Amino acid sequence: MESFGSYSKNDVVFLLKDISYADLEGSASEREAAMQNHGHYSESLPIEYQPSPDYISLFHDSLTRYKRKIAVAVQTAAEKIYKEKGSNIVLVSLARAGTPVGILLKRYLSFAYGLEIPHYSVSIIRGRGLDLNALKFIVKKHGGQAVQFVDGWTGKGAITRELTKSVEEFNAHYSEAVGSSLAVLADPGECADIYGTREDFLIPSACLNSTVSGLISRTVLNSRYIGEQDFHGAKFYRELAESDLSNYFVDQISDLFSELKETALEPGLPKTWRGLRDIERLKTELGLDSINLIKPGVGETTRVLLRRVPWKILVKSRELPELAHILYLAEERNVPVEIYEEMSYSCIGLIQPVKGEQP
Repeated sequence: MESFGSYSKNDVVFLLKDISYADLEGSASEREAAMQNHGHYSESLPIEYQPSPDYISLFHDSLTRYKRKIAVAVQTAAEKIYKEKGSNIVLVSLARAGTPVGILLKRYLSFAYGLEIPHYSVSIIRGRGLDLNALKFIVKKHGGQAVQFVDGWTGKGAITRELTKSVEEFNAHYSEAVGSSLAVLADPGECADIYGTREDFLIPSACLNSTVSGLISRTVLNSRYIGEQDFHGAKFYRELAESDLSNYFVDQISDLFSELKETALEPGLPKTWRGLRDIERLKTELGLDSINLIKPGVGETTRVLLRRVPWKILVKSRELPELAHILYLAEERNVPVEIYEEMSYSCIGLIQPVKGEQP
């Protein structure tokens, strides 16, 4: 487990089964057809998008633009975690978007309070839940009270609900009292317990896939490779090492911690699930069969363009700087972009219904 991924073991331990040998990648159209015909996205993997030099430049530009805002969001979320839990913390990030955020929270708590906090990255899969074998491992080693789950951002709240359901099942089965509190950097869906901001801004790690996530694939739950007692699986893309920006990304942000000013913590606002209400309304307006075809927020829209078969992109305004990479990818892939101002997100990605008809 120590040699899995490109991060230092001091930053994170992946509780994932290495299935790098498995042939799981399929084209976006093949995977889309399978997913919309009762297959499950976790049984295969998208082909890793290899960005052009221009797109890599966009990543670096966005990192330069937003790294201080990210550092402040890390500080805010970490201070809230410390206020709630004190020094008894085990960070459990949700692979893979949560992994760099968990590393940054761990580094901040070390910087600010001298704490050496355990940090694990585990799999959670929409419709199939949290990897309870991984959670069992963590609770056996550290106890359940210390667990703090971490992700990058919220969309419409599917992962929040999946996490809550899985933890409730785990507690009932094992007579534990693990909390399902989720901490994120950006919470535009207004459905996280702890957040750095509720602004829907670009977290540059959303721009890339494995090359900003420790060279780890999306997580896999396929019975051909994963047994009942195994952790969920993932591939380690060692062959992409020359393109890896994973450590560069977290270093760029954590290097700013010493420049941050102390700020008074404002009390967190309650969950409103505002984003989900926006999505339900949009589903009705567009005549879509499922809200699963609607992916809200900068992070989720990026994923649609990198991994799925997009129908079109809705943006509040083409002038928002955080949408530069969205507009670039949309143009590159000939995906229509439309203005849609009545939403709480900066943008929304719409997935093409599998039969190809316009809703």
